[in-house]
Amino acid sequence: MTMTRDVKPTQMPEAQTAYDIPAIMAGLYGDGTVGLKGAFSRAWVGRLGEELPALYQTALARPGGAVGRGTNRHYVEIHPEDISGFLDLVTHPWVTAVCESVLGPNYKIVEIGFDVPNPGAKDQPWHRDFPAGPETLVDRRLNSLAFNLTSVDVEEDMGPFEIAPGTQWDDPSAFDHGMFPPVSTFTRYAALSQRKLPRMGDISARSALTIHRGTANHSNKARPVLVLGVDAPGAGHHEKHDLQFTRTFYDQLPQQVRDHLICRVVDELEPIMQGHSIEGLMMGDA
Repeated sequence: MTMTRDVKPTQMPEAQTAYDIPAIMAGLYGDGTVGLKGAFSRAWVGRLGEELPALYQTALARPGGAVGRGTNRHYVEIHPEDISGFLDLVTHPWVTAVCESVLGPNYKIVEIGFDVPNPGAKDQPWHRDFPAGPETLVDRRLNSLAFNLTSVDVEEDMGPFEIAPGTQWDDPSAFDHGMFPPVSTFTRYAALSQRKLPRMGDISARSALTIHRGTANHSNKARPVLVLGVDAPGAGHHEKHDLQFTRTFYDQLPQQVRDHLICRVVDELEPIMQGHSIEGLMMGDA
């Protein structure tokens, strides 16, 4: 059973900033990724860093609680009430500006969880998180975003995230399951790749269709990273997730947050059975 938290900000609200919307659009439609340094205080991230390891151990102990994403690497979907900073995250002015500018004013939050590349994690194969739909392939429109927020300062030996800019538009006709490009293309993606070394407090947003991978963790430290999944209306990715709130928590959320949720409201939180398994990441590391 998860203890219901009070809904209150844990970080002082950021002063309203006129973010460069054309630059955000250009970044996500161009490179496929954008970021903001120092979006959250190190103290705020420190609390998150204390919460995730306990959630990870609980998930590992429960069947279906953690999904393998390669050797020594897992993804865990969580309840928003499991962390103290959910409200701060989803109301951060940069997060809302990115969602509104790319996904429209009626965007929907569909998922929250975290990835953990542990010591000994190997290079993942280059991949997308799900197949591209006609909205992207035909209409050239992005209809989902993944926000990433590291809980640690990322160093070169900790298995940094790599992304191949501009590849959200790549033709997937030769991709296995629409997600995994053939090995013959890996040289191209490696040549394009950018390695990300975020610090505590930095946040990024990307199209999950942009080709990417986690790299080998040669350190003795885990690298947990929080993931927030957001859809444009009708994208349908909520069907692979199970966002839940207790009635007590949900009723305390501001209306402008509730308007952006696709979720279940329950009397008591139920264990999440992971519905978004990327099997190709478990069939041998690159």
